[in-house]
Amino acid sequence: MKKRGLCLAGSITLVVLVSLSCLGCGDTKTSDEILLRYAFFAPAESFPAVQMEWWAEEMESRTNGQVKVQTIPGGALFTAENMFDGVLTGAADIGLSFVTYEPNRFPLLSLNDLPGLGYANSSQATRAFFDVVWANQDIDELRAYQVITAFCTEPSYIQTINEYSTLESLEGVHIRTPGGPEVLEALGAVGVYMPQSEIQQALEHFLIDGIVTSREVLKGFNYAERIKFVINKPLGQVSALAVMKRDRYDALPEKVKEVINELAPLAAAYAGETLDEQVRTSLEWSIETQGVKVVELSDETSKEFDDALISLTNRWIDRVAARGLPADDFYKKLREAAAKYD
Repeated sequence: MKKRGLCLAGSITLVVLVSLSCLGCGDTKTSDEILLRYAFFAPAESFPAVQMEWWAEEMESRTNGQVKVQTIPGGALFTAENMFDGVLTGAADIGLSFVTYEPNRFPLLSLNDLPGLGYANSSQATRAFFDVVWANQDIDELRAYQVITAFCTEPSYIQTINEYSTLESLEGVHIRTPGGPEVLEALGAVGVYMPQSEIQQALEHFLIDGIVTSREVLKGFNYAERIKFVINKPLGQVSALAVMKRDRYDALPEKVKEVINELAPLAAAYAGETLDEQVRTSLEWSIETQGVKVVELSDETSKEFDDALISLTNRWIDRVAARGLPADDFYKKLREAAAKYD
């Protein structure tokens, strides 16, 4: 995959080369090239950033070079905490982040982070989430944006330094969480929110006992060096959203907007398939070379997990509904989409 240069020395304002007329000088200089800046907070090797590069190359190819895309991964422009604000200010044309980090900004979309939707992997979860997001871009939380694509991880798994196999054993265990629904608290553990960039050091210094996330990180971030146990119980997923400011999108040429819309479901599918392959190779590598063990729960313990998670799901839906939002209806749409792709 080709690398894209990043120059932050100049203005971070969008550069658009439009037709310029030289009045009274006898000639005209024209150009319709468009430069879009696409930002993401995680490293270029991560699966969302791989999707971002794929989208950029497809966008340039399908517009015959009219659109140039400058990808900016690694938090060089915005962090996870201010990505969506950065899009609204126009400092980036497209921003990619997780709705998980901002459930108050995306209360309905955050319902997709809940356990119990029946997702088995990233491909299934992504297709379901994308369908619902794409069909509901008129909801208040998306009204200022144009969705570029949407996808999500496989269900998260608790991955720890030491072995835990019961709810009682998880009591008080400090586990890093990406935010969103309080899954760990529902299971008796202590959720510790921290950015991805701090996890490695926190594991090395035993500031946390583990993480809850999708399993590609075992190899992708070399967490298997410290993490040795994975509880085989799928929990909630992490939902990603790539957006452009609505006004910026509306100002683009119609043919460019058509290409953006054509790529939206394709980029989602590419992201899901990419992550599932990374998860497969990560697990094989971690088990075979790093001695990672998959911890199987007893039927009784698995049911105890389910009961705790059902209570969490109901509380979260009620909390969103209390804001006057159609939480039950939106969650139902997600469940129906999940069943469609089961």
